Amino acid sequence: MTLSWLSIVRLGLVQMALGAVVVLTTSTLNRLMVVELALPAVLPGFLIALHYGIQITRPNWGFRSDTSGHRTRWIIGGMIALALGAFGATVGVLLFESSFALAMTVSIAAYALIGVGVGASGTSLLALLATATAPHRRAAAATITWLMMIAGIAVTAGTVGAFLDPYTPALLLRIVSYVTGGAILLTILAVWGVERDVCIQPQTGDKTTFIKGLREVWSEPAARKFTIFVFLSMTAYFMQELILEPYAGLVFGFTPGQSTALSGAQNGGVFLGMLTVGIVATGLRRGSLRNWVTAGCIGSAGSLATISILGGVANPVTLMPAVVCLGFFNGMFAVAAIGSMMALAARGREAREGTRMGLWGAAQAVAAGFGGLLGAAAVDVMRIFTHSDATAFGAVFLFEAALFVVAALLALRVIEHNRGRHMAVVPGE
Repeated sequence: MTLSWLSIVRLGLVQMALGAVVVLTTSTLNRLMVVELALPAVLPGFLIALHYGIQITRPNWGFRSDTSGHRTRWIIGGMIALALGAFGATVGVLLFESSFALAMTVSIAAYALIGVGVGASGTSLLALLATATAPHRRAAAATITWLMMIAGIAVTAGTVGAFLDPYTPALLLRIVSYVTGGAILLTILAVWGVERDVCIQPQTGDKTTFIKGLREVWSEPAARKFTIFVFLSMTAYFMQELILEPYAGLVFGFTPGQSTALSGAQNGGVFLGMLTVGIVATGLRRGSLRNWVTAGCIGSAGSLATISILGGVANPVTLMPAVVCLGFFNGMFAVAAIGSMMALAARGREAREGTRMGLWGAAQAVAAGFGGLLGAAAVDVMRIFTHSDATAFGAVFLFEAALFVVAALLALRVIEHNRGRHMAVVPGE
């Protein structure tokens, strides 16, 4: 028995909860540290990079799912760890006003816990989807679950932005406690009993060690090439994550609530981009994945160039449409890449779906941490040399646009020109 559509949607609720909690750390807390507390952008960049760096353990979580089963406990346990980490990170931000050393200690521990939670919960969830979803439903399942994650990010960012003004520390703590507590409850209700209803037998007879299992996957040319593509494209994707809200605050004069709402609007654009590709490419079978990925990368590059130019005008009205446009093309690129990922996970050696998903998840996490830290550090350096916030941020956005162009060229070599729902990756020579 495989996952029903209802079960797939239920698992998508877990992705929604993951996105809702993580966006608090990458948008709201990041903005407060850079703007309200006047801390260097590289500081939240380091903390975000830490939580992504911890996720290099994702292949191990996936391998455990392949060989032992019991994914439900890891999904729920990971969500609890994530929620506790997010709440601890909020406390850490508030401590910066009184004690930098104590705030850093709390923040480092909290962001490390966030990384553990995302890695355990997210990878186990993807492993369950990859192994229990019927082959003809895998692409649609990927689209559904990621759309729900983006919806969680967009709704949370927009709602938090609306309720956070006028900002007070007590209000911030109360809002974060509501979001994290709700995420835990939603995860338990969503995943409970799903694994029991599908026929998944743990590979208890598989005595392969984790290192050997990972080497087996890495030896597959298609999996190896796709890993490289994921790393480069996701570095471009995440470079703006930690600098867009500070850019809105420092250059365009946005308040904390307005800049958080801007992040929500961007993720709303991502949702629309994903939905467009899901309907047109999968439902109407128009366009190949390679074309969708390439168009998404080129569109993202153009949007970033526009955002950079707008800094010279600093008209607050013009920023929102450009950011929504960036989100739309980001979503277009992401859902096509995710569809390829889900299809490729089922190829190659059997009982390694979780290991492959973990490998690509680790590549994405490392790229996200590296990209975010690179963007934040580059802004700090450029602000020193240019003495202009608009010029400093604009230069980094243009560099990110160039990376997206390189990613588009790489996609032409990695992803096959297949139409509709036939989502594949060029096999090795």
